Amino acid sequence: MELPIVIGIAIGALIFGGLVTWLIITKALKSRSEQIVREAEAEAEVIKKDKILQAKEKFLQLRTEHEKEINSRNSKMVNAENKLKQKESGISQRIEEQNRKKKEVEAIRENLTAQLELVEKKTEEVNKAHKQQVEQLEAISGMSGDEAKEMLIESMKAEAKTEAMSYINDIMDDAKINANKEAKRIVLQTVQRVATETAIENSVTIFHIDSDEMKGRIIGREGRNIRALEAATGVEIIVDDTPEAIVLSAFDPMRREIARLALHQLVTDGRIHPARIEEVVNKVRKQVEEEILETGKRTAIDLGIHGLHSELIKLVGKMKYRSSYGQNLLQHSRETANLCAIMATELGLNAKRAKRAGLLHDIGKVSDEDPELPHAILGMKLAEKYKEKADICNAIGAHHDEVEMTTMIAPIVQVCDAISGARPGARREIVEAYIKRLKDLESLALSHPGVLKTYAIQAGRELRVIVGAEKTSDKEAEELSYEIARKIQTEMTYPGQVKITVIRETRAISYAK
Repeated sequence: MELPIVIGIAIGALIFGGLVTWLIITKALKSRSEQIVREAEAEAEVIKKDKILQAKEKFLQLRTEHEKEINSRNSKMVNAENKLKQKESGISQRIEEQNRKKKEVEAIRENLTAQLELVEKKTEEVNKAHKQQVEQLEAISGMSGDEAKEMLIESMKAEAKTEAMSYINDIMDDAKINANKEAKRIVLQTVQRVATETAIENSVTIFHIDSDEMKGRIIGREGRNIRALEAATGVEIIVDDTPEAIVLSAFDPMRREIARLALHQLVTDGRIHPARIEEVVNKVRKQVEEEILETGKRTAIDLGIHGLHSELIKLVGKMKYRSSYGQNLLQHSRETANLCAIMATELGLNAKRAKRAGLLHDIGKVSDEDPELPHAILGMKLAEKYKEKADICNAIGAHHDEVEMTTMIAPIVQVCDAISGARPGARREIVEAYIKRLKDLESLALSHPGVLKTYAIQAGRELRVIVGAEKTSDKEAEELSYEIARKIQTEMTYPGQVKITVIRETRAISYAK
């Protein structure tokens, strides 16, 4: 065959084969797509049914919850309606009860009005009858009603006064019997539970030296060293024939301590001249001030007292270098604080407050502010200035009765201060002051009418009063002892208690000739 024919046949066969192949593939694809569509429709139908079932379940669940909520609200509404009905019925009952009581009150008021009118009528009748009786009595006795009334009042006054004195004596006896035992128990237990050493300080300090040669160096050329030391410290330095000793004399214990420490450093160092003396004294003064602050802090910590102002702590530290009647003031304040705490505990009061007031009760003695004020008032003002509590300030100011006691802590501080100062050996009282107190005691009793003689015996613990038998009765003697005791309590300061004995005696004297 010819080549073109062969090529044409081949091309035709190729085209025919492609058409057949295309038909086969198209048919296969169509059948596959139909299958996929059917599967998709079946799957969609399944999903649709699932979703419908889920929607139905959700609807049923929501419906159930909604019905529950509706039922709950309905039940609450029913309960509220029931409560409201109960309240309405209760209110109605109350209104009825009030109406009933109102009617009863109206009836009572009407009854009282009628009774009051009747009483007024009876009163008028009684007044008329009383007036008639008074007129008859005045005519019979020849005395007016005012005169009779005054006579009756005077007789009743005398009788009431006698009964009152008897009543007062009975009360005082009962109080002594019942109160003294308990008071003594508390005081004795308090004193027994506080044991402190007693330190008596003088107005001089002895400074010991190793040899008498050092005295010459302390005096210096023409006495310049000793003059510089006295000018810097304010202490009189006495260098006499006492072997190996120098006497430091001053009323201020702090000055004596500064002088003692300065002398100790100068003697130890060996360089003694005016410039060195001033340098050492200034250094020692700063050391003493630091020691004062440290002493105050240590005292507060030992007693368990917290929150004290720094200035109050300094004042407490200064007490170490002060004394009262020979008793160290810091030791006295510590002892008073412990006594106050124990006594407050026994009485069921605040022990911490009492201890704080006991420690601070004498801070007015070491302050340099306004020395004209009594130390109790000055101490109270300082405590108020540094924000102490009102009850503590009152206890400080009232422990010598300069102000009125307003709290239970105040008498405790006063009693414990007296206990600490009145112990045997705790204080030394100046002889002149002791004699003056006894004279004042006798003069106070002698100022009463009818008193002939007075004697203060037993170191001022008992006062015997001699009265005239013709001028004073037995009842008046009892009244006199009571009045003298009250006057001593209000006008004098004394340790412990004073017994007042009024003696009224009748003497019959005759002579045999």
